Amino acid sequence: MDIDAILLSLKLAFWTMALILPFGVWVAHKLATLRGSRPWVEAVLALPLVLPPTVLGYYFLLSFGNTSILGIPLVFSFTGILLASLIVNVPFAIQPIQRAFEAINPEIREAAQVSGLSNWQIFRLIDLPLAWRGITSAAALTFAHTLGEFGVVLMVGGAIPGETKTVSISIYDKVQSFDTAGAGSLSLLLLGISLVAIAISYGLFGRATLVSQRGRA
Repeated sequence: MDIDAILLSLKLAFWTMALILPFGVWVAHKLATLRGSRPWVEAVLALPLVLPPTVLGYYFLLSFGNTSILGIPLVFSFTGILLASLIVNVPFAIQPIQRAFEAINPEIREAAQVSGLSNWQIFRLIDLPLAWRGITSAAALTFAHTLGEFGVVLMVGGAIPGETKTVSISIYDKVQSFDTAGAGSLSLLLLGISLVAIAISYGLFGRATLVSQRGRA
């Protein structure tokens, strides 16, 4: 079993989840109260669900190039696949949390405002605790999806051992070299993690979370 690829994938999944969740909570809360242009905003945020990985990878390559706006090379680097992973996981991090915020009864917020609570206090003391199922669901889906991402990671990062070669790329390489046993063990690992993530989403937030992921695509 390719331990280096497993550790790298876990590292990528952890940092993707840790960095995107605060952004996802903020955007989801805004969308839950936004009016007018919300369908267009949601459509843009959902694009990674329907665009082929090759298309996303192509635009990432054009954007990153040899030297990025950050002043450091991003292609064929862990930083590059991390940035790509953050963008690809935007809908998985936002949609479950948005549904959780939308499910909160508006009368609860109105009562809090009458009681003299500020918007920040309402968000911190009421909205976040009531939306914890959606946040947990988003974390699980983002983590599992990052572990299984293949096309974008391959195009942006290549397959550099210890730097950009994730589990999904390792599986591809093993299949190409006819190492069916190695590919099978890694595939079984990803299958188990994905099953756990989906079970968490179904158990904590209900079937509507995953249905909305595809229904809005």
